[in-house]
Amino acid sequence: MSARAGHAPATNPGLLERLMPGYPAPRHWRRVPVTGQHYLDVGSGQPVLFLHGNPSWSYVWRGLLRLLSPHARCLAPDLPGFGLSRHLRPADGVPDPYEAQLEHLDILHRHLVRDAGLPERGWTFVLHDWGGPLGIAWARRNPDVVARLVVCNTVGFPFPDGFRLPWYLRWIRDHRPVAELVHATNAFARVAARAGVHRPLLPAERRALLRPCARRAERRAVTDAVRAIPRGPADPAWELLEPPGGGAVPAGLPLLVGWGMRDPVFTPALLGEWARRYPHAEIHRFPDAGHFVMEDATAELGGLIRDFLQETP
Repeated sequence: MSARAGHAPATNPGLLERLMPGYPAPRHWRRVPVTGQHYLDVGSGQPVLFLHGNPSWSYVWRGLLRLLSPHARCLAPDLPGFGLSRHLRPADGVPDPYEAQLEHLDILHRHLVRDAGLPERGWTFVLHDWGGPLGIAWARRNPDVVARLVVCNTVGFPFPDGFRLPWYLRWIRDHRPVAELVHATNAFARVAARAGVHRPLLPAERRALLRPCARRAERRAVTDAVRAIPRGPADPAWELLEPPGGGAVPAGLPLLVGWGMRDPVFTPALLGEWARRYPHAEIHRFPDAGHFVMEDATAELGGLIRDFLQETP
């Protein structure tokens, strides 16, 4: 199974481990035939789908996949334009990139049910950052498929009153010259790989996280995702946060929240909004975890998700 152009996987297991320490072996790598979307398929049992955010890819889930694959069938796709998945192009015929992302999730689900033998229903979604609005929107459109949600440092609603994006995100979002400079230097991904964790990643882990966006031509999705952060109804992605008809999370869906309290973007105020909107949610705070809570609190978060899978119907 080959990776995206410019990032072919090493065939030597030792070399692969040095390039991407902890990442599942190529025998777990798959591609969706229709779209070329890359995903991992590890373990057996009930299906659990992991959706990453920006700037990351399926590599951030490696620790949770190792812990949870003995208990569940773990699927971790790279969103189009990220990781080892190919880019979305205007020629793909979908004017709204977030509708395109949801269409890719449709195709992925159909492929996994039809070709990989997974059940059509009873899925658990584990969501982080941009994966939150995308996964929740897809769950809302397919209410009979998703049985549980796990959310980690993300939103599923408009930002509450008084919340402001950090100044650097506002600059990238609102000023094209700044966005182009960030794109040229890969500054956003480089800073996130350091500032997004409380426990520093090993140098090899940091390089692996950044590897898919090392080339300028392959990091457009990173900058575009920042520029697309919705702040009002005029923004194309707004309906991901405030769908017509109200509530984003389907009513009564079991909900586990694992939150890194040192996140400079997804602050405790946003966690408070989750608690206010969804009082039935099981909430766990990790005081020494940052934005990438799955990196800083791997064992604790993995144990909570395992128990959540076993204890909720």
